[in-house]
Amino acid sequence: MTDITGAKPDLGSFGVFGHYSQFQPLAAEQLQEIEALGYRAIWAGGSPPAELDWVDPILEKTTNLKVATGIVNIWTADAGPVAESYHRIESSHPGRFLLGIGVGHREAIGEYRKPLDALTDYLDKLDEYGVPKQRRVVAALGPKVLQLSAERSAGAHPYLTTPEHTAQAREIIGPDAFLAPEHKVVLTTDAEKARAAGRKALDLYLGLTNYLNNFKRLGFTDADLAKPGSDTFIDAVVAHGTVDDVAARLKEHREAGADHVPVQVLTSPDKLVPVLAELAGPLGLK
Repeated sequence: MTDITGAKPDLGSFGVFGHYSQFQPLAAEQLQEIEALGYRAIWAGGSPPAELDWVDPILEKTTNLKVATGIVNIWTADAGPVAESYHRIESSHPGRFLLGIGVGHREAIGEYRKPLDALTDYLDKLDEYGVPKQRRVVAALGPKVLQLSAERSAGAHPYLTTPEHTAQAREIIGPDAFLAPEHKVVLTTDAEKARAAGRKALDLYLGLTNYLNNFKRLGFTDADLAKPGSDTFIDAVVAHGTVDDVAARLKEHREAGADHVPVQVLTSPDKLVPVLAELAGPLGLK
């Protein structure tokens, strides 16, 4: 199976990012409201297992909403079963699923090969199993993996970055590759409350080598990155303030070259849709 269009994935300007388990309990009405608000895609993180059986119900409950994995971990989900899931979903819901893959974290893997080599091998297997290049993206932060994402997939899905990184990534991958950087949001004008929520969400990542290296490439210092993270660092990666403030920060990624921005709202599940509704207007979605 080959891609016949060569076009970038069309996921609209903004999507919704969360752990894959977060979307499973959402009622049809909630998913339909997300769709009606103008968010065109759900990005499901948390390294879901290869059998992506939670994707189908989301697509069945909606009309045009798309689902992307952000990401399937190549160490814990073999390419064969992942490809089977892709083909099953594509058969039932053509064009509505984007397979995001990535290498995960060095600290969590007993046997850890060089990310570039491991990703290349995995992409080779996806080729063998007929998953089209333009229907997959790669989690990418550094220059080499960004280049690989453009060469071997539709493009890159950077996680936990800044608009400055988005601009650098666009320069590396060129104009024709898809770029979808995630950004975190706390919708409050209470800066200390927002930073506390951000620090809670970022605690894990301030102990992971690949993220720390990327933050340092972006100019953050060891002092910025020492747990629990400086105010400057937290404010750079977690948007907060009024709805207009938050929307303006998210739009900076688009202005820097992003095709699509998955928005991760740091809130309880019952408040997710209301926050998305507040942001929809300022983001230009309705």
